[in-house]
Amino acid sequence: MDERVAPARPHHKLTADGRRVREVLSYSRRGNRFTPQQAAAWAAHHEAWVIPDEAVDEPGFSLADWFGREAPLIVEIGSGVGEATAALAAARPAYDVLALEVWRPGVADTLWRVAEAGASNVRLVGVDAVWTLEQLIGAGALTELWTFFPDPWPKQRHHKRRLVDAAFARLAVSRLAPGATWRLATDWGDYATQMQKVLDAEPALEGGVVERWADRPVTRFERKGLEAGRAIVDLAYRRV
Repeated sequence: MDERVAPARPHHKLTADGRRVREVLSYSRRGNRFTPQQAAAWAAHHEAWVIPDEAVDEPGFSLADWFGREAPLIVEIGSGVGEATAALAAARPAYDVLALEVWRPGVADTLWRVAEAGASNVRLVGVDAVWTLEQLIGAGALTELWTFFPDPWPKQRHHKRRLVDAAFARLAVSRLAPGATWRLATDWGDYATQMQKVLDAEPALEGGVVERWADRPVTRFERKGLEAGRAIVDLAYRRV
């Protein structure tokens, strides 16, 4: 990273008279209370594997410094409780996996799963995904991008908060290396349709609906969708 000052992160923007700016974001921050297992995992692993929010604001911030090496980079947006993160990262030790998750108990759950899987190539950060891609990820730096079961914001009036829209697709494409893959999954049919429409319209992407990615474990969110009778849709797009 260069020495320029990055724009204020979401939740840090103020009006001229000092009031917090109301922002349309793709997520909401939930409670931070830990279970005993989560507290133990946090105490054991957060210093090594969780990048503090304030660290990304420091001049000269470098992901390579936090991973302790230079390696091909994968970003997962919305890692939840880490079921997919741990399994997929453990199977890819030559890659660095940056997991973005704003829900602190979910991060703590991910820590014990990552430790149990032996996936020491994972780092977690709770900073907004759009800001992170814009400010911390270089152009063409990603070998893969994962967006599994993003918040569907099912009510019509909340659709503007969905992550995958045309603007985000343009940003994501700019961060994918040529030939890199963006994998997505959702259990909400109208969101799957929206994703496909948005990504089909992006000229630098090719792909569409695919068979379920065998490498991805069945997660809690996927099980809930299946139990509710919703179909799971997997999408995969390649940067051309």
